[in-house]
Amino acid sequence: MSMSEASTRLDRAILQLSAVVVLGSITAMLDMTMVTVALADLTRAFGVSVTTVQWVNTAYLLSIAMVLPLTGRLAERFGSRAMWLFAITVFLAGSALCGTAWSSESLVVFRVVQGIGGGMIVPLSMMILMQAAGPERRGRVMAVATVPAQVAPIVGPLLGGLIVESVGWQWIFYVNVPICLAALLLSRRGIPDDGRRERRRLDLPGLALLSPAIALIVYSLSLTGTADGWTLPLVAGATLLAASVLYALRAPTPLLDLRLFTYRGLATASVLSFLSRLSIFGALILMPLYHQEVRGHSALAAGLLLAPQGLGTMLALPFIGKLTDRIGARPVVLSGIAVTALGIFAFTQVTANTPDLILAVSLLIWGIGIAAVAVPVSTAAYHGLPPALIPGATSAVTVVQTVGASVGAAVLTAILLEQTTRYPGLPAAAYADTFQWILGFTVLTLIPALLLPARRPLSA
Repeated sequence: MSMSEASTRLDRAILQLSAVVVLGSITAMLDMTMVTVALADLTRAFGVSVTTVQWVNTAYLLSIAMVLPLTGRLAERFGSRAMWLFAITVFLAGSALCGTAWSSESLVVFRVVQGIGGGMIVPLSMMILMQAAGPERRGRVMAVATVPAQVAPIVGPLLGGLIVESVGWQWIFYVNVPICLAALLLSRRGIPDDGRRERRRLDLPGLALLSPAIALIVYSLSLTGTADGWTLPLVAGATLLAASVLYALRAPTPLLDLRLFTYRGLATASVLSFLSRLSIFGALILMPLYHQEVRGHSALAAGLLLAPQGLGTMLALPFIGKLTDRIGARPVVLSGIAVTALGIFAFTQVTANTPDLILAVSLLIWGIGIAAVAVPVSTAAYHGLPPALIPGATSAVTVVQTVGASVGAAVLTAILLEQTTRYPGLPAAAYADTFQWILGFTVLTLIPALLLPARRPLSA
C-alpha cells in the first residue's frame, strides 16, 4: 500500500466515529417515517380529524425549519460535539414526552420539542463526519452518512406498522429512548472535541428574520392543495426571507453567511440539492398514493412495494463514495441523473394494471440513480472550503434541502390535484402525467450538474 493510499483509506477511528453518528442520526430519520403510518390510529385515539392530526407532522417540520439556520452558528460557538450531545438529549426528552401525550394538542407541543433536537441531529452528523474525514475521504464518508436517510424509507413504515399493530402508537416514540441513550453513551467517548469556541455574539436580528421566514414558507407549502389561506404565510415568509438576505449581506457575522455561496462547489451543490430534493420527495409522496389509490394496496403493502428503491440506493452507496473520491463529483452526478431519469420513466407510463415487476425494477434503478446524485452533490458542497467554514456551509445546504423537499411535496401534490380534475375517473392517467413533471425536474438538474467541480478534491 502506498503512502497516499494509507493516508486516505477509512481507518478504524473514522469507521467507529461513523457508526456512532449513524446510530444517533437514524433515530430522527426513522421517527419521521414511522409517525406517518400512525396518523390513522392517532385520529381514533384522540377523536380528531385527519386535518387536525396532520399538525403532528407539521409542528415537527416547522420546529426543524426554525433550528436549522441556528445549528451551524451554535456548533461554531460551543463545538459540534457539545451540540450533538445536546441535540440527542433534547430528541430523547421529546420522544419520551410524545409517548405520554394525552391529547392531540399535547402531542403537537411535544413534537415541537422533539423537532428541535431532530432538526439539529442531521446537520451536526454531517459536520462531525466532514471535519473528521478531510477532503480525500469525504465521498466515502458521505456514503456512510447517508445510510440513515436511505434505511428510513424502507424500515420506517414497516417498523411503524408493526409497532402500531402490536403495542400501540406510543411506542413509535418510546422506541427512540433506548437508541438515544446508547447514542449518548457512545458519543461521549467516540466523538472527539473539535475545540471550536468562537465567542462571536449570536446574530439575533438574523435569527428573528431567517427562522420565521423558513417556518412560514414551509407552513404555507404544507397547506398547498389541502387548505385555503396558504398565500398569506407564503408572502409573509418570502418578505422576511428577502429582508434576511439584505441584512445578511451587510452584517459582519450573519447567522447564515451568504458569502459562502461564492464558493462554486457550495453554490452549485445547493441548486442541485434543491432540485433533486424537489423531485425525489415529490415522487416519494406520489408512489405510495399510486399504489393505494390506483392499485388498491394497503399501506403496509405499498411500503413493501417501495422497498426496491431503498435497496438500489443501499447497494450503490459504497461504490458511489469510492468513485466520487476517485474521479470527482461531476461525471458521477451526470451519470446518476441519467440513471434516475431512466428509473422514473416507467412511472410516466403507468396504468391501473402495470406489472409490479416492471415498477420494482424501475424503483431499483431509480434508487441507484439517487445514490449517484446525492453522495457526490453532498461531497461537492465542501469542495475548496476551509474547515472553519464547514458548520456554516452545512447549515446552508440543509436549509436548502429542507425547503426543496417541502416545495416538492407541495408542488407535486398540487399538480396531481390538477391532473385528477383533468382526468375524472382515470386516476392512473393523472398519476402518469404528474410523474412526467418529476421526469422534467430530474432532467432540469443536468444544468447545474455541468457546473460541478470536474476534478476530485485536493488534499487539505
